[in-house]
Amino acid sequence: MIELIQEKMFGKGRDVIIKEKAIIVGLLLPGRDEWQLESSLRELAQLSDTAGAQVVFEVIQKRSRPHSAYYIGKGKAEEISLLVEELEADMLIVDDELSPSQTRNLEEVLGVRVIDRTALILDIFARRARTREGKLQVELAQLNYLLPRLTGHYEFLSRLGGGIGTRGPGETKLEVDRRTIRQKISDLNREIESIKKHRSLQRRARQKVPHPVVALVGYTNAGKSTLLNALTDSSVFTEDKLFATLDPTTRKANMPDNQTVLLTDTVGFIQKLPTHLVAAFRATLEEVQEADVLMHVVDLSHPQREEQMEAVQKILEDLEVTEKPCLLVFNKMDLIDDPLLLRRLKTEYSGSVAISAAKQKNLEELLDQLSRLLRTDWERMTLAVPFEDSRTLALLHEKGQVVKIIAQEETYHVEVLLQEKWANKLKKYSKGQ
Repeated sequence: MIELIQEKMFGKGRDVIIKEKAIIVGLLLPGRDEWQLESSLRELAQLSDTAGAQVVFEVIQKRSRPHSAYYIGKGKAEEISLLVEELEADMLIVDDELSPSQTRNLEEVLGVRVIDRTALILDIFARRARTREGKLQVELAQLNYLLPRLTGHYEFLSRLGGGIGTRGPGETKLEVDRRTIRQKISDLNREIESIKKHRSLQRRARQKVPHPVVALVGYTNAGKSTLLNALTDSSVFTEDKLFATLDPTTRKANMPDNQTVLLTDTVGFIQKLPTHLVAAFRATLEEVQEADVLMHVVDLSHPQREEQMEAVQKILEDLEVTEKPCLLVFNKMDLIDDPLLLRRLKTEYSGSVAISAAKQKNLEELLDQLSRLLRTDWERMTLAVPFEDSRTLALLHEKGQVVKIIAQEETYHVEVLLQEKWANKLKKYSKGQ
């Protein structure tokens, strides 16, 4: 039954995109500028396209607050019902999260499906998830979203159920489904917790060979996966759509100063990111929390890049990682024909770098900046390495910056810059130990 409910709400055959006609609607509320709403609706149209819907009309209503029963006014809902008929629309997509009663009331007036922003994003995530962990997290988010929306949304669920050993006398099918969904949510949480422990073991294994971890964060479609590919010569899936990649990917990259770093591509952020998703993807977002450095990738060509940066910053605050070193990377500079803008950003955001991941432009400066950021915890040491210990000598060249090396008696005296993790491992060679 859960699978049937999810198919009705989020669609079956998620990998097959069938274009449906959609009308989108948003509210202009006090304290919100019209351009902000228009930007949000443009993003909603992009989300709709990613999910396989064609937006045929956009509706904006000015209100002091959302209508408690219909979100928009009932009169506006009746107007939209005429548009639905005229344009042969299949659904209405709302730019905010609706209450179950608002969804039900709108569907009664319009006679078509009503989907809010949260359900739309959940549907996209369901299409994009490829790994077992990603699919589990999406299903958990969908069930948490679905649970309070059972009442009245599917009238067929209100019939009395039966069955020996499965439900008590007079217990409704709706109550059984609620209980079943809660049980499945509990099972999913346990399975995700198990994956979380496995991920923690993998992380501890990585820490035995302490390569610094750099997490790529940013707004969806900012170009994080393209940048990961450019820096690591890998072939992570990329597409000019929102949430093109969902599951985290980690690859090795070599820095100019001989460091090896682990670059982790994370799920893209978005304004009004559903709380169900933030909670469900907490395990995945731990990769951000465990990283040594963050690389915040920004779409320089986007007209609302400042608002997108603020949205990312808000989520980083929620994850409590704003104290971590962060390199600000303005991507897609090849789409900008304004040298004054580039100079202004360089001044306004000290230490930032402008690049084009797609054209592989200015990546050397990016790596130099990242190297400097990673060297903030490096130590300058003088080590005495025996002549026969060629393995340690090779390690110093591989993992550090050898400043000077002098052969004395039976040892090499090596002056070297090392990351703190490696310095602690090699302290036994330190002169004076």
